[in-house]
Amino acid sequence: MSREARMAYWLIGLIVAGLLIHLLSAILLPFVAGMAVAYFLDPVADRLEAKGLSRALATTLITIAFFAGVIGVISVLLPLLQHQVVGLVKLTPEVFAHFRAWVEPFLADLQLHLPSTDSQDLRDAAGKYGSKVIQWVTNLLAEIWSGGLAFLNVVSLVLITPIVSFYLLREWDEIVAWVDSYLPRDAAPEIREQARRIDETMAGFIRGQACVCLTLATIYGAGLTMVGLNSGLLVGVAAGAVSFIPYFGAASGMTVGLAIAFFQFGFENWGPIAAVAGVFLFGQTLESYVLTPRFVGDRVGLHPLWIIFALMAGGALFGFTGVLLAVPAAAVIGVLIRYALGRYKRSALYNHEAGGGGT
Repeated sequence: MSREARMAYWLIGLIVAGLLIHLLSAILLPFVAGMAVAYFLDPVADRLEAKGLSRALATTLITIAFFAGVIGVISVLLPLLQHQVVGLVKLTPEVFAHFRAWVEPFLADLQLHLPSTDSQDLRDAAGKYGSKVIQWVTNLLAEIWSGGLAFLNVVSLVLITPIVSFYLLREWDEIVAWVDSYLPRDAAPEIREQARRIDETMAGFIRGQACVCLTLATIYGAGLTMVGLNSGLLVGVAAGAVSFIPYFGAASGMTVGLAIAFFQFGFENWGPIAAVAGVFLFGQTLESYVLTPRFVGDRVGLHPLWIIFALMAGGALFGFTGVLLAVPAAAVIGVLIRYALGRYKRSALYNHEAGGGGT
């Protein structure tokens, strides 16, 4: 079979896989989550298996320990976070009203220096785009809910994810061997090498970034609670949880935290407000110079802009399931692009001498 025919088959396969993911995205969430858990825990199972435990026993112990730990953490945090969610929802209208009262003098002063027509146009534009922003946020929350967080999907996530992760973790090596048996024999060594690089990239980013997010959630949550910020634990944990999006966790957490701090402590009491900002600045500095180099490193080769684009594209194409698949897909595409560029630089298309021919 010619190289062009092989490329056509691979391209058709990718298109079919993408179409299936799009059509089944509403039910794929527990399976994607179970696959992620199995991938995350596979090195632990390999170590226990190397120490003499059977794969089934190692998988059973790891799965029980992992989900028991998750349930334990949720049991401890959920009552606290639930109380803080209710408090934050009640506080939000007051914060906006307080912010509006603070901004109104500036708007009034601005109106004095603007012609009446321009002032009216400014108010109309503000009302128009403000309503659009509110509508966009409402639609986004509705899409997230219907795409991945509806009640039945949450139930399936809780019930099916442990089962999926158990079976995948127990049969991980057999699945890898089965996939390897279907690789084209002449290209198998090269495909294995690229798969190894993809695995290194995903493992370095996903496992490393999980440690970074957990550490930052602890720092932000504990720091804001010590400052005395209302709903500080909720804001800190949420900011840490979304820190896998470059700079988004600290930026969003600081914005929400400062808004609450200004309302809670007042504009004349700058000590606690500076402390809230200091918590996020400390966390971001620690992430940039200690946590990310230590847990993630530069070997993963995933640029922050590439991660942001992948998350947005995954969410737009496949909903919440696409967000979960975004980073693995970004790792795969990044490795394949680097491989393709390497092949291109060794080809006659880039370097005339590589082709060994004349004009």
